[in-house]
Amino acid sequence: MNSFTFIIQYVKKHRLQYAAGILTLFVVDYANLFIPKLTGTITDGLTARTMDWNGVKTCLAAIFVLGALLALGRFLWRYFLFGASRSIEREMRGDMFAHLEEMSVEYYNERGTGDLMTRFTSDLNAIRMAIGPAVICMFDACVMTVMVIGQMMYYVNVRLTLLAVIPMFLICIGEIYYGKIIHRRFLDRQEAVSDLTDFVQESFSGVRVIKAFVRERAEFYAFAKENKHTMDQTLRVVRLQSVIMPLLDVIIGLSSLITLIYGGYLALIGDISLGRFVAFNQYVSMLVWPMIACGDAINMFSQGAASIRRVKEVLDETPEIRDSDSVTEVSEIRGEITFSHLTFLHRGHSEPTLKNISLHVPAGTTLAVIGRTGNGKSTLVNLLLHLYNTKPGMILIDGTDINAIPLKTLREHIAYVPQDNFLFSNTLRSNIAFGIAHGKDDSGRPADGGAAERTAAADLAAVRGTEDDEMDAIIRATKAACIHESIVSFPDGYETIVGERGVTLSGGQKQRSSIARALIKDAPILILDDALSAVDTDTEEHILKNLKINRAGKTTILIAHRISTIQNADVIMVLEDGEAKEIGNHESLMKAGGIYRDMFEKQQLEAAQQTINAGGASS
Repeated sequence: MNSFTFIIQYVKKHRLQYAAGILTLFVVDYANLFIPKLTGTITDGLTARTMDWNGVKTCLAAIFVLGALLALGRFLWRYFLFGASRSIEREMRGDMFAHLEEMSVEYYNERGTGDLMTRFTSDLNAIRMAIGPAVICMFDACVMTVMVIGQMMYYVNVRLTLLAVIPMFLICIGEIYYGKIIHRRFLDRQEAVSDLTDFVQESFSGVRVIKAFVRERAEFYAFAKENKHTMDQTLRVVRLQSVIMPLLDVIIGLSSLITLIYGGYLALIGDISLGRFVAFNQYVSMLVWPMIACGDAINMFSQGAASIRRVKEVLDETPEIRDSDSVTEVSEIRGEITFSHLTFLHRGHSEPTLKNISLHVPAGTTLAVIGRTGNGKSTLVNLLLHLYNTKPGMILIDGTDINAIPLKTLREHIAYVPQDNFLFSNTLRSNIAFGIAHGKDDSGRPADGGAAERTAAADLAAVRGTEDDEMDAIIRATKAACIHESIVSFPDGYETIVGERGVTLSGGQKQRSSIARALIKDAPILILDDALSAVDTDTEEHILKNLKINRAGKTTILIAHRISTIQNADVIMVLEDGEAKEIGNHESLMKAGGIYRDMFEKQQLEAAQQTINAGGASS
């Protein structure tokens, strides 16, 4: 699909609005033609003394009616054409967001947030200008020009018209060349804006690191370099526009000069009347806007074409992770997991991250995964969430290949606490309730088909009941995650607004809030990816005890570095260089005297050393 076909599919949805807008625009342009004729008629009538005051009033009334028609028409074509372009911009933005939600994790690993944001804002704005104002400009540049020139030739004089429009044809030829150059320069400018947005977004996200390493001045210089590059690319566009627009004025002025000299001569020798000379000058003035509009249209079309290409690049990307044709409907997931010779190689890596892992995890089992950093623990859970593709038969859920389970079904039955404990810039209540299903269909309406028949009082009671039930569930989850007491101690309690990515909370508070968000989902499979690293040992012990009670009969996967976190798990898998070197429970692994025991003894020594150091410091 080329860029033209791509944008036409959106325009077709609003073809009635475009048709109404263009028809209205045609009526406005056509009505404009009569004003110079009426002015010329009044001038000739008064000059020849063939028109009395009643005749003048009739012409003035006609001009007033035309003016009212023009005002109404200009409102209507703006309503139709600008409204259609705004609607298309909204639809494209919605399509982009929905498409990006489907993209795989690898896609975001390779693309900057700032670049995507530029396509969401600046590029969509350029497209809107190309399918809205540019359409108007191009219509006026073509249709109005033809109508005005035709009227000039028919009503005034053919030779005078040909001489007056010769300079304007030079404009058309020059603007074709101008459009090609401005397209390339605008594309470079958009790339520069994307790079600058990426830099700023990353700097703001990492401001704490910048301050900690006293790199403010260095970052400022780096920003200044990116900022200057963006300015230079923008100036390349502006310089071209600054040359073209004055040149346009010169050519238009030349056309007006020819009109005054030759038209005045024809009026003096009597080839045309004074009224027609006045009308001709008005027609020439009416041609100024189409000529300017032609340049604006080429400019907007060129910039829009560059932006369409950039937006199309996003929408043309095919999600790597999607439901295959072989998916089967799965109504329920119990939580039985089987790894069968699981091997996985990340894109761009030469060695597999996971190698030949085989393990059966019955439903209701607590599986712990431990190992040094970079040995594939997080990759393992990402594969369980189907964030990456695996070969058929390597991961089975309840005996069904994970590739055959619909993504929505799979992820609805898995609760996940990631390493980075991402929280949205919203209230704590909203963050914790993020995973609750509210019984609504995809349109956001209540799933109960009889809801429309309820009385207003019954609806209000139902809403209050839902909110109360939700709050009860939130409190149960936060108590299980040992965060309830901290939340209620905040001045705004559960309505406390957390900063971007939960920055206003401590590391431990973010972790426990993330755990509460996962627990409230009450899924048959729970994954905790190093989710207790920022809490103290006493709190950790309480959370693990609550998990054992709340997760009875459900599968739980714990990933940790501290053995104290996972030593009571039913099954412990030790990853080393991407391989499952040891599998068993705490007692059997300690007896084996391998990697697990070495890690346990080292951690015990470190804990003892910390205790000694703490005692020495206190004395």
